Amino acid sequence: MLYKIHSSSHSPQAQPSVDMGSTYRKNRDFNVPISGDSAMKKDSNQSTLVDLLRYRARARPDETAYTFLKDGDVEEDRLTYARIDQQVRAIAARLQSISTLGERALLLYPAGLDFVAAFFACLYAGIIAVPSYPPRRNRPDPRFQAIAADAQASVVMSTRSILSEMRSRLSKMPELRDSYRIETDTLDAATASNWQMPDIQRDTLAFLQYTSGSTGNPKGVMISHGNLLHNAEYIKQGTGLTQDDLSLTWLPNFHDMGLMNGLIQPLYMGFPSILMAPLSFLQHPIRWLRAISRHKVTYSGGPNFAYDLCLRRIAPERRRGLDLKTWRIAYNGAEPIRGKTLEQFVRYFGICGFRTKSLYPCYGLAESTVAVTGGFLEDGNICLGVGKKPLEQGRVIEAPRSEQETNRLVRCGKVQLDGRIVIANPETLSPRAPDEVGEILVSGDSVARGYWNRPEETEQTFRVFLANTDEGPFMRTGDLGFLKNGELFVTGRLKDLIIVRGRNCYPQDIESTVERSHPALSSGGCAAFSVDSEGEERLVVVQEVERTALRKLDADEVILAIRNAVSEQHELQIHEIVLLRPTAIPKTSSGKIQRGLCKRKFLADDLDVIPKNIARAEQKAEKTG
Repeated sequence: MLYKIHSSSHSPQAQPSVDMGSTYRKNRDFNVPISGDSAMKKDSNQSTLVDLLRYRARARPDETAYTFLKDGDVEEDRLTYARIDQQVRAIAARLQSISTLGERALLLYPAGLDFVAAFFACLYAGIIAVPSYPPRRNRPDPRFQAIAADAQASVVMSTRSILSEMRSRLSKMPELRDSYRIETDTLDAATASNWQMPDIQRDTLAFLQYTSGSTGNPKGVMISHGNLLHNAEYIKQGTGLTQDDLSLTWLPNFHDMGLMNGLIQPLYMGFPSILMAPLSFLQHPIRWLRAISRHKVTYSGGPNFAYDLCLRRIAPERRRGLDLKTWRIAYNGAEPIRGKTLEQFVRYFGICGFRTKSLYPCYGLAESTVAVTGGFLEDGNICLGVGKKPLEQGRVIEAPRSEQETNRLVRCGKVQLDGRIVIANPETLSPRAPDEVGEILVSGDSVARGYWNRPEETEQTFRVFLANTDEGPFMRTGDLGFLKNGELFVTGRLKDLIIVRGRNCYPQDIESTVERSHPALSSGGCAAFSVDSEGEERLVVVQEVERTALRKLDADEVILAIRNAVSEQHELQIHEIVLLRPTAIPKTSSGKIQRGLCKRKFLADDLDVIPKNIARAEQKAEKTG
């Protein structure tokens, strides 16, 4: 629990989970204003998330807002609107006593309701929240250190137990050595009366969403209250969410999709949210579907790998007893969406009541808060078939599914409200023809202000104008796609970003780790990229060996060193490792690694490998339950 608050309507003790669907839908007759209504327009006094949560606490004090399921099965704690408002004000009062408006607070919480209160407390205090995660003990964590250095947080917030564990580590970090530490689970709720409403507006920064899924060069996307409210209305318009819905998510608090769908969207709509730990799902995927079934959840989802994991790890007999008929919005985003996965999921869980019309493929990114497009597949057609060879040349030609040379691309829906997408030539920024692939450019009120303390990168990414017409500004996504009948189809990534299980992994960070893992490896001679293997993106590493090390090379030792280093520093498993002769990596004239060309050579078996000392160690997924 966050505080020592006891309510007659709620027991703080862990208890067997009950049907929250019926519990939550009591007293649903209050029509709460949202951004589309006059009460939530820009000139309204409810123009921030602080106004909205305070409103909910007054209008529906005893209704449940957030619930956490321990191990995905047992209710550990729940927060009513009144209870969370009191806890948030107490934490915010403490923040206001030690910091000033606009300073940053680093949030280091495990899954649970402590994070919920801490996040909203930052908003209540006018402090910019920086959601992160508690780094593992006794292990280097370059990503955590990079976030700390970039955000320059004056406050670190967590539970007493975590801050106690991290005391020594924080004292050794120059960026956090002098920061204030707040144990939010030990504060006295009575101090809530000391809180004062901060001078914040719709355009005030709410939090920094760090984009990098790997360990280096993370960028903090500046998300305002207005961005969040606009994107929440954006999602509402696309999905048709109502106050009678019920959300469930296992996604991490620091993941943009987890934060939006677990905290912000439920608050905006006025429906309850059930949270569970990511590990609870990853260990036993059936816990996710079982919770949806038991609590009659209507709104839930995750990256494509989550649906794949359910298909691989839930045996046919374990589907008995699952009732997924209430699950009417199954969103799928944050990584490439595979039509085969969606089709198999519908077939496999159709006996449980899951329907094609519940699928909601979507496209988005942190730079646009979360959502850019999304849509239901009401006609039952999940994919569009296009000619494979024309697509490789950037042209879109429809092709029947029966044709062998066909790429099947998932429909990712349409924009909402003032959202706009333009497909442009990534080099000239001139608009593409309707039947051409180009870079996806986005505009609208959900687009963030830019990157924290990175004016040049902000200008390059968020201030783009179309050639000849000067239309803009647009935000560059770095992704490739096309529009057909207003729907977005994503074909690939302009950038070299590698996405593995919803994590954005930057190849240059992985390459740096690999090169340092063993003295026999050449510096500047590594390429990391992903390949499709059995319906999933898998990591491949291609690395040059030093000429002086060739004669006495122990390939097995080198391969093990590479695998261990990448696993430890990036928490990634490598699908294949290939050792190459010196100078075999393709590079530009200026010495830059040509990852795309290297990938094509790898797939064509056209790399200059070291004879007999090549190690192609395919990583087999472990079944953990």
